[in-house]
Amino acid sequence: MKRIFYMGNNRLGWEVCRWLVESGEPIVGAALHPPQRRKYGEEITGCLPPGAPVFPADRLHEPEIMEEISALGADLGVSVLFGYILRKPFLEIFPHGCINLHPALLPYNRGSYPNVWSIVEGTPAGSTIHFIDAGIDTGDIVAQREVAVEPVDTGETLYGKLERASLELFRDTWPLIKAGETTARPQSPDSGTSHRLKDIGKIDEIKLEKSYRARDLINILRARTYPPYKGAYFEEGGRKVYLRLQLEYEEEE
Repeated sequence: MKRIFYMGNNRLGWEVCRWLVESGEPIVGAALHPPQRRKYGEEITGCLPPGAPVFPADRLHEPEIMEEISALGADLGVSVLFGYILRKPFLEIFPHGCINLHPALLPYNRGSYPNVWSIVEGTPAGSTIHFIDAGIDTGDIVAQREVAVEPVDTGETLYGKLERASLELFRDTWPLIKAGETTARPQSPDSGTSHRLKDIGKIDEIKLEKSYRARDLINILRARTYPPYKGAYFEEGGRKVYLRLQLEYEEEE
């Protein structure tokens, strides 16, 4: 049985944590985002085993924090939607490494907003479990599951699909990870796509005097439709006007 140090955020981070605890897996400690960046933090801390310490995610590379985490004796690090880069000294704490659950079909859509870029760029969508290395979502791939992107999908609906597929993939793959029976394969450093948080700003503003292909404009608008987030917009009279797209299939006769 592998002792786990858990790092998670958002609903998926909570669901994976809860499943591990309900399955009897020993989580010996955890790291959470600072309060201003934290989502589902109360739910995650509420399902942790009694006495499991929680560390601040933005301080994991401080020597005294690493010493405290090392003393917990965790065998494996598990990361789910964790928004901090984990570097070599920290990763070396865990004898069996550190795995990450990323809602993208790597090597496509490394980094931020994979649900958006699969729609905007037409890249494959899915979920991946991979080992964490020095890069961002560049480590060896343990398991994957592809998710279909439909013409009626928005950023919101595709994210929901990716979230569900990611939880299922983790549940199905965990017995192999736990038993040490996985076979990881390397990613090609020259393949796939990567995006940073700030890249989303490059597509959000719709220029009223600019020419767009209809497909490209529709894809931007639907990719950025995820209420209550504001998404894409145009400016008129000095004010931003935000756009959301509603899509549905025609009824079959």
